[in-house]
Amino acid sequence: MKLNKLIVENAWICPVIEGEVIPFFGDIIIVEGIISKIRPKSFQTFQKNPGKVGKDSFNAFGRVVTIPLVNFHDHIYSRLAKGLPLKGKFDNFQDVLKNLWWKLDRTLDMDMIAASAQMAALESIRNGVTYIFDHHSSQNEISGSLNVIKNVLNKFGLRGVLCFESTDRNGTEKALSGLNENKNFFTAQLNGDFHGMLGLHASFTLSDDLLSEAHKLQKQFDLGIHIHIAEDESDNKLSSEYTGALPVNRLKKFKLMNDKSILVHGVHLKEKDYIKISEAESAIAFCPDSNMNNSVGLPQFAKIPESIPLLAGTDGMHANLARSLKQLFLIFRYQGISGDKSTALIKKIYLDQIGFVKKYFNDYPTLAENDRADLIVWDYVLPTPLNSENFWGHLIYGIFEYPVHSVLQNGNFLMKDFHLVDVDADKITNDVFKQGERLFNKMKAS
Repeated sequence: MKLNKLIVENAWICPVIEGEVIPFFGDIIIVEGIISKIRPKSFQTFQKNPGKVGKDSFNAFGRVVTIPLVNFHDHIYSRLAKGLPLKGKFDNFQDVLKNLWWKLDRTLDMDMIAASAQMAALESIRNGVTYIFDHHSSQNEISGSLNVIKNVLNKFGLRGVLCFESTDRNGTEKALSGLNENKNFFTAQLNGDFHGMLGLHASFTLSDDLLSEAHKLQKQFDLGIHIHIAEDESDNKLSSEYTGALPVNRLKKFKLMNDKSILVHGVHLKEKDYIKISEAESAIAFCPDSNMNNSVGLPQFAKIPESIPLLAGTDGMHANLARSLKQLFLIFRYQGISGDKSTALIKKIYLDQIGFVKKYFNDYPTLAENDRADLIVWDYVLPTPLNSENFWGHLIYGIFEYPVHSVLQNGNFLMKDFHLVDVDADKITNDVFKQGERLFNKMKAS
């Protein structure tokens, strides 16, 4: 639904201004995809006369509007991994990798990859996620796989930073093919809605030769890496056995960490690791649901230096970033971090994400005039007043518990009143099932 002008009216607008969220009630006037004006107004007047649905306006009826959510670690390729016929043991993390994920990523073909991306796009929009940092793996369908994902996400109006999970676990030829897929993607004529990173699996499946080649690419094209780091203690153990060095030490040796890099999980990082990560100005992305599902443990969040940018992802388990953030808050509390400090950590992640995503999309909005009109409307109507002091309490205990009502991207509705716009969701879900059935039968026969 292409709109030249739209007024989002009667909303609690939550812009980020100089490191603070400063909520106020008002209208957002959008012209050709840009927030041309923000008009504060009286909430009390709205309560007396809430208005009606207009032809050229969208009445939020007192709902909360925030910046869009960003998933800093997705595995779109995992979307069809529901109810698959699995064989073998799942007693530890290495078994889970060998008997599920590594079998899956060798089974996927381009049609399955496209279906996975369609499913991920539907889920992401419904959860207010319009920016996705994806870490892709399809080890028998490497060349062109990132373009398949990009094309699907682009059709849905989403923005993404994509990479291929390079690894030595299937031999040198495929390891180099993975690097080449990264190179082909980030050197292509991408539009402003897609960018590339340098994807690496995890240290224990990466040879020194591969890391050396990765460094050459990174240096040539000024890339950030996207890598799993110390997700399970086995990453530390096997990396040391195979290469004589811990994962972070290896990344430092090959000069792969920088301020555009995402290190994912970080469950079993040491104090010395944090120092090196901080010096490199790299970010850590946490995926708590996945960590608990895989029984790999959880980071000790109180030990992480303030200087390290903190982000959140889903690891492909789902697209609900709000759930990941709420889960992180509850883990902070469970680990004995005070309520104030736990809230401060959520605030840090919320603000750190803006700083990091702007390294790739400098027009990522903060809900200010002249910003891109990317925003989400939550189905949350305030039970108590809202201000800059209590915004975080509303976010954690209120907003995150409610579904997303509507989504605007570049001034156009991707979802309106819970309904996806210009999308035949039934047809897509039927197409997804066809590919999921093919995957099921292939996995069953393997």
